[in-house]
Amino acid sequence: MRRGLVHAMAWSLATGAAVTLSWWGVHTVMAGTAYDPPRAVPLADSGHAEPLSSSTHRPDPTPSPDATHSSKPSKSQKPSKSPEKDPPKPPSGGSSTPDASAGNVKSYSTDGGRVVFDLGKDSATLVSATPAAGWSVQVWKQSTWIRVEFTSGTDKLSVFCTWHDHAPAVDINKY
Repeated sequence: MRRGLVHAMAWSLATGAAVTLSWWGVHTVMAGTAYDPPRAVPLADSGHAEPLSSSTHRPDPTPSPDATHSSKPSKSQKPSKSPEKDPPKPPSGGSSTPDASAGNVKSYSTDGGRVVFDLGKDSATLVSATPAAGWSVQVWKQSTWIRVEFTSGTDKLSVFCTWHDHAPAVDINKY
């Protein structure tokens, strides 16, 4: 009986140690590969639309002309349905002047998928590269260019963005 308990105890300790070691290894790997939250990229817009009221920010009510000249206080005032006239505020931590390196987000659709670049004055960044159904994607980045290659069987399609001695330029090649 005692021998059986010793074996059961040894098995329990070995199993517990194995589970602990496995959990620690998986936890360490998963903690090192945590994904960064997506970055909000400003979209190029030709027009400017004023924001309307939202569930978290309501426009200030405007007093009616009768309420300002009347000696009786009004029972209730309804908020204005017009959009706010205040200029939009810059993001927290930002300045009121636009960033000189702010770019222009452009999307390029191909047979192999879609590539989105943020094109600045003297550089570019890859926003996303999404392959079409049946295609795979591979990305190469260097200090003066980005290459996105879509592959499906023997078909290959590359989207190059270069900016060495010029403003960023995009070239699409199928081979």
